[in-house]
Amino acid sequence: MPNLQLKSRLQAVNERIDAACSNAGRDRNSVTLLAVSKTKPLDDIISAYQAGQRHFAENYAQEAVEKRQNAPFSDAVWHFIGPLQSNKTRPIAEHFDWVHTVDRAKIARRLSDQRPPGMAPLNLLIQVNISKDPAKSGVTPEQAVTLAGQISELPNVRFRGLMTILEADLPAEARLAQFQSLKNLQVDLINSHPECSELSMGMSSDFEQAIAAGATMVRVGSDIFGSRNKPAP
Repeated sequence: MPNLQLKSRLQAVNERIDAACSNAGRDRNSVTLLAVSKTKPLDDIISAYQAGQRHFAENYAQEAVEKRQNAPFSDAVWHFIGPLQSNKTRPIAEHFDWVHTVDRAKIARRLSDQRPPGMAPLNLLIQVNISKDPAKSGVTPEQAVTLAGQISELPNVRFRGLMTILEADLPAEARLAQFQSLKNLQVDLINSHPECSELSMGMSSDFEQAIAAGATMVRVGSDIFGSRNKPAP
């Protein structure tokens, strides 16, 4: 039986997405909700799954792999949204369906080399630091164009779009403008990379603005699962 409080929170988030899509004149099916389940126990993920959620996002590879291996279902889609270190790419290549945080050709090559034979190509998003925030990872828009070309040449991964994490505490107008800037970059890239169809942007506090600007994936954690647990040391 799903956790009723979690089910209610998940329903509330989906209703917000429904409203945001309606306000933007968009098809609700054009936006995928990623439940950010980092630090949350498998029981919470199972409850979300039982309530209809299928896409889960994790920041810590080892934790996510353990959850995926122990989950009593096999049709969920797993997204890696944490920082990528080159010495930790193998479990990500072996167990995830999507990676949102690619910011170097070296990382993309390792993910391609380490993707097991027989698995579908790993879907990659380039992380763009659209806010030019020194505290955030990601490439510049100009670097994203070069990196997209490099990823497209690799055999076991697919370039699928862009991702960003905005600078904290931006005014609403600035947030919308930056989301729109990422959308504009995607439109430019589609000319040479038709597969660049995904925009991962927007979190609990601002995904309505992200949807208005064209987000296809929104990342929501605490509004579904409650306050975040501290990761194990």
